[in-house]
Amino acid sequence: MRWRTWCALAALTLPATGRATPLSAGEIAALCTNADDQAHCGRLVEARQLRRLPKIVEREGDELRVWLEPVGSTVFRDRIDIIGAKSYAVWDYYANVDTLVLFATDGDRTSFLLVQRRGGGEYRVPSEPVLAPDARHFVTADFCPRDCDNEVAVWRIESGSMRKEATWVPPEPWSDVSVTWKSADAIALEYSLPNEAQPRTLARRLADPTWKKASAR
Repeated sequence: MRWRTWCALAALTLPATGRATPLSAGEIAALCTNADDQAHCGRLVEARQLRRLPKIVEREGDELRVWLEPVGSTVFRDRIDIIGAKSYAVWDYYANVDTLVLFATDGDRTSFLLVQRRGGGEYRVPSEPVLAPDARHFVTADFCPRDCDNEVAVWRIESGSMRKEATWVPPEPWSDVSVTWKSADAIALEYSLPNEAQPRTLARRLADPTWKKASAR
């Protein structure tokens, strides 16, 4: 389980249709201490967030309905089949870009799904998106021993769409990676290295020439 991913929530400010304060890492850890699995942890976080977003998203059994703007809705259904189980849970809401963040599981794999309420665009990312102060970018840090990209990625939000803009791969294996924004054009990374007891930190500017331009998708 990507526990650090679960335990890092970006600060959020909600409009009149839904007010909330961010869940702290301690709150999420406390909620999920006795969770049966990743999907159960997501539902526990969702239960806290749903009460704060009554006109944005609602749960009815295995169906999660996201209300779109100006009209309409989209539904995400949890299901179990011969391949395995899939689930969706409300994780966060970015009011300044009117985007809901869902925590998704597919068997033992996890990801996050960003749903734009204006237009209903859906964008899947491998780890929790951390929104920039100017709401023009978000960053993901996907690191684990297997089935991860093992990269930091910067995504651009533009004209109602989202796309991966640049990536960076560290020269040595990282683990327990978290990201914060120092400013609208710089991030700070905290990470661990093998055989080192204390985590390290690294600052990177978006203008750093060592970022690799992402391929168009």
